[in-house]
Amino acid sequence: MAQGEIIIADDDAADRIAVAQALSSAGYEVRATAAAATLWRWVQSGEGDLVVTDIATPDQSAYELLPRIKKLRPNLPIIVMGAQSDLATAIPTCERSAYGYLPKPFDAKELIGIVGRAIAEPHEKNELDRYDESAGMPLDGRSQAMQDIRRSIARLAQTDLAVMIEGEFGTGKEAIAHTLQAHSKRQKGPFVGVNLAAIPRDQVESELFGHDPRGVGRAEPCWGGRFAEAEGGALFLDEIGELPMEAQARLLRVLERGEYVTIGGRAPVKTTVRIVVATSKDLRALVRQGLFREDLYFRLNVAPLRIPPLRERAEDIPDLVHHFLKTMAREGSAPKHVDPRALDCMKRYRWPGNIRELENFIRRVAILHPQSMITEQLVERELQYELDGAVVRSPAGEEPPFAGAVMPVLRKLFEDCGDRLPRPGLYHRVVREIEAPLIIAALAATRGHQIKAAELLGLNRNTLRKKMIGLDVHPRFSRL
Repeated sequence: MAQGEIIIADDDAADRIAVAQALSSAGYEVRATAAAATLWRWVQSGEGDLVVTDIATPDQSAYELLPRIKKLRPNLPIIVMGAQSDLATAIPTCERSAYGYLPKPFDAKELIGIVGRAIAEPHEKNELDRYDESAGMPLDGRSQAMQDIRRSIARLAQTDLAVMIEGEFGTGKEAIAHTLQAHSKRQKGPFVGVNLAAIPRDQVESELFGHDPRGVGRAEPCWGGRFAEAEGGALFLDEIGELPMEAQARLLRVLERGEYVTIGGRAPVKTTVRIVVATSKDLRALVRQGLFREDLYFRLNVAPLRIPPLRERAEDIPDLVHHFLKTMAREGSAPKHVDPRALDCMKRYRWPGNIRELENFIRRVAILHPQSMITEQLVERELQYELDGAVVRSPAGEEPPFAGAVMPVLRKLFEDCGDRLPRPGLYHRVVREIEAPLIIAALAATRGHQIKAAELLGLNRNTLRKKMIGLDVHPRFSRL
């Protein structure tokens, strides 16, 4: 019995036959054509469980046909094949419509593998072709990482599992949470977002779980809390690593029992809220430091989603840039175009602020410069950095005080790795190594006065003390 029916569309007879033979040998029923019109007719009639198509056919390109297929049959998986150069220039419409991509000449095992995975997900929306505009950040991108993320979202959207989203600032963690909600059975329910880093620590429990002042002899009004606001929908807790230990115990109770008790209340409150959390910190390191409950970490880490920083998926930058320019045009700005060399220039930049920084950069360039074409020279001038060393310049044109010292060390680190890359987590390792001596220097300069040292560093005292404990920094002075 056939495992499924595959429709193949490719004007190259040799490739068409090779694909058909590979899939037939794997137990699939195959129908093949050289014409997009025939492919469209088969799709219209409801035939086929999956489509394998070349990017270009004589009568119509996949760019034009794929959106029509997805509109007619949104759950029909489509695999696109083409030369590497074709795939590198595939437009975003094609990217959002396809389950996956294979370069020519293709590997038969890889083809059979991706077809098998796609067929095994017949009822999923394999690729999310839209995102929640209210999230303020797109999920556009042709990189393998973004394809995997969109597939994970499609799977997780059909469940009520708690989701942990990991990623640096500006990578689009809230956009992921919004998209999960928009594609889930809770899409008509509320989406409540809370940035835990912005709430005073002594108010977090009341903010989340509400309070009943009558339980502590006070007359102020009751407050239901964010859990009550999100009932029937999703509660997004950003920067979960900032959650105090007392509130962590309450959140664990919600995950284990589906209930919580308001501050000052007695009776437990049942809840069906889906919990989605996000963090820019390494929670495992916080667990080791005793700053985050291990049992809560494992409860939240059931369905983790790691959002890579923009520097690890530079191939997504052209799609993002075009998205931001189209958004600005819809808002009333003059249409802008980007020179391909300008895009290459942007792809070489490290974007420490990730997608948020890229968006702000595009908006600034488009608003401040009247020309319709964004050129390489304009991008270089605005970024103010050296392409060979990627050293960011200050407005005065001088290197920041530490860049000149740090860049040679980082270059040597990458050179020593040869063709490989350093092990993951480099950002946090570098920050940790720099953070400890910085705190020691601040304490030495203030003669061990932690309040003054915190003010010098731009931190509050509690944050400084936590960092000292986590970094094993011991003050050498008696005035603390």
